[in-house]
Amino acid sequence: MKNIAWIGTGVMGRPMCLHLINKGYSLSIYNRTKSKAEDLIAAGARWCDTPGEAAAGADAVFTIVGYPKDVEEVILGKGGVLENVESGSIIVDMTTSEPSLAAKIAEEAAKKGVGSVDAPVSGGDLGARNGTLAIMCGGDKEAFDKVLPLMECFGENIKLMGSAGAGQHTKMCNQILIAGTMIGVVESLIYGYRAGMDMNEIIDVIGSGAAASWSINNLGRRIADGNFDPGFYIKHFVKDMGIALKEAAAMKLSLPGLALVNQFYTAAMAQGLENLGTQGLYKVFEAMNSPS
Repeated sequence: MKNIAWIGTGVMGRPMCLHLINKGYSLSIYNRTKSKAEDLIAAGARWCDTPGEAAAGADAVFTIVGYPKDVEEVILGKGGVLENVESGSIIVDMTTSEPSLAAKIAEEAAKKGVGSVDAPVSGGDLGARNGTLAIMCGGDKEAFDKVLPLMECFGENIKLMGSAGAGQHTKMCNQILIAGTMIGVVESLIYGYRAGMDMNEIIDVIGSGAAASWSINNLGRRIADGNFDPGFYIKHFVKDMGIALKEAAAMKLSLPGLALVNQFYTAAMAQGLENLGTQGLYKVFEAMNSPS
């Protein structure tokens, strides 16, 4: 597999795409905003005006876009990937999306002799840049095995979790855990700050003990430095939590912790913070606890 199509060159997609280019793969790319792909074009990627144009002739098509509706439009929509991709190729959707949509894509792709893998990622912008992402996959093993060498260009922990949709279900487990952890990170640091302590010094200690987590050691550092730029947008995290709560309801499963965290992030959206990174939750708690 040498001819790769890549659709979505945002915060995550751009560095992942660059890893493939640097490994010598031939890439055809599409992004809704061309300016976000200029450096990839300069690095040798071929710009395409539509997702369908990028997919035509590709051995594998990777998509990493915003929302399930975007996935459906790009892959299944008129003039999209599936209409233009050739039999024998493989579609790899790396967007965090709905398990039911992953199953639908796999079903429609199979009708055309096309493989499909749902492969959401975890590790944020740092993992994408460093090529250390965790990639949770669902789909046919034969298709997974064919695209595994490509995913190894930007991923470190890559596992096939089951049939179509299993990757998305695994990502929901990931997001549920992160949601609760972020509340702990924010409350811990705002407590330390109010006590007059240095946040980075706090992280130096608790980030190496029983309280250690990726969130405190990476996003906690950003909070301490006043850096709320997105490695992963609040608006996309709210989308993910919504999917998890919807799937949980369908399973008659109560997740009160997730529901509570979702309310805090919804408050962040209401405050106009949707384009900050998930560590922007700190600002919600900061406002709640500001001296009267």
